[in-house]
Amino acid sequence: MTGATKGIGRAVAERLLGAGASVAICARTEAEVREGADRLGKRALGIACDVADPRACARMVEQTAAHFGRLDILVNNAGLGVFKPLAEMSIEEWRLQVDVNLGGVFYCSKAALPHLVASGDGFIVNIASLASRHAFAGGTGYNASKFGLLGLTEAMMLDVRHDGVRVSVLMPGSVDTFFHGREPTSDRTWRLHPDDCADAVAQLLSYPKEAHMSRIELRPSRPPRKG
Repeated sequence: MTGATKGIGRAVAERLLGAGASVAICARTEAEVREGADRLGKRALGIACDVADPRACARMVEQTAAHFGRLDILVNNAGLGVFKPLAEMSIEEWRLQVDVNLGGVFYCSKAALPHLVASGDGFIVNIASLASRHAFAGGTGYNASKFGLLGLTEAMMLDVRHDGVRVSVLMPGSVDTFFHGREPTSDRTWRLHPDDCADAVAQLLSYPKEAHMSRIELRPSRPPRKG
């Protein structure tokens, strides 16, 4: 699972562990993944991986499969956002968002696919955003990467459905996490909570082989009124 040391990723990892799964988590630094794996317990494996690097993604997948003996589920959660108008966004900032938010999903999924096919009932869950469908000012790079992720997910679902692999996308709205440098609040606000996203992932994974929920759009039920 990518981007799993905090926020949505950590909540999903905890939910999977609670259901009896063994989980590999990744983040960019050794210190981060070591601390995250220690916090999650004995059935968690931490692997440092920059998802913008295809070779690092391939190593992470192979390490995971070798350690646990198989790979059944891939959750692509790593993501970032640089929110600026196009005129103010650097080429490096553009590339970073596309490389992480979109490229990382492609690299990890491509590396994981042979293992997921071999499992007989593999699953890929991509964590996208409502920004995959709704553009906003200042979202040039973020919207582009998330719109692309939705398209990638839906096309990949059609590519691999007859290989025994299901592919789904979770599209949450505002979630109370550290995303974009924001500090989560100590009590529940109008925003979604990471556990809400973990519930949705668990729901996606709960269906029998014959059923496939391909997309969940998850919204705060009562966001602040505009105007």
